[in-house]
Amino acid sequence: MRTVADRTAAPNDLAVPAPPSTARPGRIGGVLRAYLALTKPRIVELLLITTVPAMMLAERRLPPVWLMLVVVVGGALAAGAANALNCYLDRDIDQVMRRTSRRPLPAHAVSPRAALTFGLILAVVSVGLMAVFTNLLAAALTGAAILYYDLVYTLWLKRTTAQNTVWGGICGAMPVLIGWAAVTGSLAWPAWVLFAVVFLWQPPHFYALAIKFRDDYARAGIPMLPVVASLRRVSVESVVYSWLTLAASLALWPLGMGPLYGVVALAAGGALVVEAHRLDERVRRGAPVKPMRLFHWSTTYLTIVFVTVGIDALIR
Repeated sequence: MRTVADRTAAPNDLAVPAPPSTARPGRIGGVLRAYLALTKPRIVELLLITTVPAMMLAERRLPPVWLMLVVVVGGALAAGAANALNCYLDRDIDQVMRRTSRRPLPAHAVSPRAALTFGLILAVVSVGLMAVFTNLLAAALTGAAILYYDLVYTLWLKRTTAQNTVWGGICGAMPVLIGWAAVTGSLAWPAWVLFAVVFLWQPPHFYALAIKFRDDYARAGIPMLPVVASLRRVSVESVVYSWLTLAASLALWPLGMGPLYGVVALAAGGALVVEAHRLDERVRRGAPVKPMRLFHWSTTYLTIVFVTVGIDALIR
């Protein structure tokens, strides 16, 4: 299998033509949509879903509105920065993969230099916002999350190891720590347990997506686990990480959470485990796999659990 570096060195080998631009020349709306697409808004939304409840739990009630607004805006800008820089760094493989070929850079809606500048500006503004209006720990964690996602995950882990999804989960779980630190100026055990929930949740979530698009990843030379290992191994790991996610979520229960959280975490986590086992069973039987069932439910699971964290913090 050729590496991404090989493909970058020989761009004429890229047989997938660039699709037409998604931004119409001279149309401001098209340009704005292209820049918004660089930030990957759906991913930003998912990250913020974990941040606000973590803040509520840290405060044990609703934090000041201005603080929540600052963290939400700063977190959105930070996530947008990381994603925009990811689009810049991954522009060589995005044009190879059908799933990503219509992103702004391969679609020539935004130039690489403009995307890099945009991402760096968002990064500086987000870290500065957190430093001025929250505290240095929250700001440092925000900067570290951006650097880890782009330099450690995008440039190194994603392109070199099948464990990229696992260790890439660190940056995905950082918003929990950032939200907690913004409220308290420190990190306590509940924050680390919430971090563990998100970290352990990410492998089954993204393995499901990688199964669906494994031909795309193979074409780009990205060693996602479904590309370099059997589906059986992928499904087994999905089951293991789903059980670990359930265990981590229940570990939060004795750390000051009420019965509402415990019941919801058990029920939602049980459903996640069932979906993972269902995928594994289909793989073992040689039946057509339906990985997106697990993908979509895992998103719902994370939302349910963290919304319950917020509600539990308010009613206790």
